[in-house]
Amino acid sequence: MAYQNILVPVDGSETAYAAVEKAIEFAKAFGSKVTVVQVLALDPYIAAEYISANQTNDLIERARTAIVDSLAAAKAKFHEQGLEVETKLIEGQVIHREIVNAAKETHADLIVIGSHGRTGLKKLFLGSVAQSLLSESNIPVLIVRQ
Repeated sequence: MAYQNILVPVDGSETAYAAVEKAIEFAKAFGSKVTVVQVLALDPYIAAEYISANQTNDLIERARTAIVDSLAAAKAKFHEQGLEVETKLIEGQVIHREIVNAAKETHADLIVIGSHGRTGLKKLFLGSVAQSLLSESNIPVLIVRQ
């Protein structure tokens, strides 16, 4: 099976960069178009003015800057391998749903995501974006552990 459009969600972690490396392998093997995304999670209580009145605050702007830097770092890893990628900063409240929406918008036929491999109480309290993607995505999800 050839993958034409690969979506790679990142979060700036080493685990995300392991997913980037795997996506590079797939993109080279299949000549795939790659889109790297990161979600700016907006808590409705903290970001109420931002969401409703388009007013920003320092916390949101610092997060946005960090995400732009993270996306640039991921893009650089692809460029080092001679691959062009598109990057997108996505805003939303539920990270895995925003990733699923991005996969639909980009016509992705594969999502490559890193997983921290949390189990037990850590998984219960911190959640798992990768696990949620597995249950809600209609396309294949490749989970990469560091």
